Amino acid sequence: MPIFLHTADWQIGRQYSQFSPEDSSAISEARIDAVATIAKLAAENAVDAVIVAGDVFDTQTVAERTLRKLFNAMQGFAGPWIMIPGNHDAALTESVWTHAQRLEVLPSNLHLALAGKVIEFPDLNFAALCAPLTQRHTYNDLTAAFDGWETPAGMLRIGIAHGSVQGILAEEIDSTNPIAPDRAIAARLDYLALGDWHGCKQINPRTWYSGTPEQDRFKGNEPGYALLVQIDAPGAMPVVTRLQTGRYVWQEVEFHLTIASDADQLVSKLDAIEGKDVLKLTLTGQTDLLGQQKILGAISRAHARARSLECDQAGLRLMPTADDIAALKADGYLGEVIAELRDRQGETANPESRSVATHALGLLTTLLAERQQAGATA
Repeated sequence: MPIFLHTADWQIGRQYSQFSPEDSSAISEARIDAVATIAKLAAENAVDAVIVAGDVFDTQTVAERTLRKLFNAMQGFAGPWIMIPGNHDAALTESVWTHAQRLEVLPSNLHLALAGKVIEFPDLNFAALCAPLTQRHTYNDLTAAFDGWETPAGMLRIGIAHGSVQGILAEEIDSTNPIAPDRAIAARLDYLALGDWHGCKQINPRTWYSGTPEQDRFKGNEPGYALLVQIDAPGAMPVVTRLQTGRYVWQEVEFHLTIASDADQLVSKLDAIEGKDVLKLTLTGQTDLLGQQKILGAISRAHARARSLECDQAGLRLMPTADDIAALKADGYLGEVIAELRDRQGETANPESRSVATHALGLLTTLLAERQQAGATA
């Protein structure tokens, strides 16, 4: 019986303006590389078809070069690719799909459903019931049509849709493009392949979101997979296996420092950063001058290894110890200024004054430390 690879939410053409141009370009390119990985996995697992449940593209205005690169990336699997548009690439009168058709870049083995319909594959013994989005937002359940669509007896019924399963996902996305949670049962589906939710998620044994094949946000909802789906016979329960497709791992980490050893712990974490990591790091708490120097060195090393590293240190206070200040040899007026800034750091009645004092103390002690180091190496 047929074996499928279920994927969705490729979001080709997505831009990442929050990153540097170099990192943004690499992260965007990884999405096309993920498609090449999907094609490779499909060939290696000898699947009968690849199902793409919407949002192939992130926008309707995708450059011609990007279109060609995407469809070139699919060449590693010569079997059928079945695609539907999602909310980002809806089948409008004029869309990314009509652009691709005019360019004649759609491969011959692509079965594209720009309207709701059944696509039968008699040789492979399954029928694809497709519910593409023809506008960005709908308020009716397009998969309701599946209930009345007939398919030949003994042929697997595979539903493909893009939207929000009602009452299951986060409440704030339960508004548009609704899908009934019992659609697979009501429509007698052997499997319902869904897109829209960017994490890999099982709704019920016959209904799955594959998630995006390449992580694209700081949210730990298990992205970075395609689903291998095997169904032994009509009515049999699907056997679903996750196959890893993602290259980059996005992490959002908040690290609070209190005691001296916390700096060493943070340094160990930063030294473990690899080229696959996209890290957003927020530091809070306090550290002494030696801890600050260790942390800055570790951040510099990690920044050179990571795909992307953003570090917010606004909440980290520099609290130099008496030994730190003595080592800086800040005598006379500078010593008095440092002492006053340390006193102001302890003020609780005026948070703004405390924040300014912390910032000033950090700048002053860092400059003194750098001057001392420069003098030692001169």
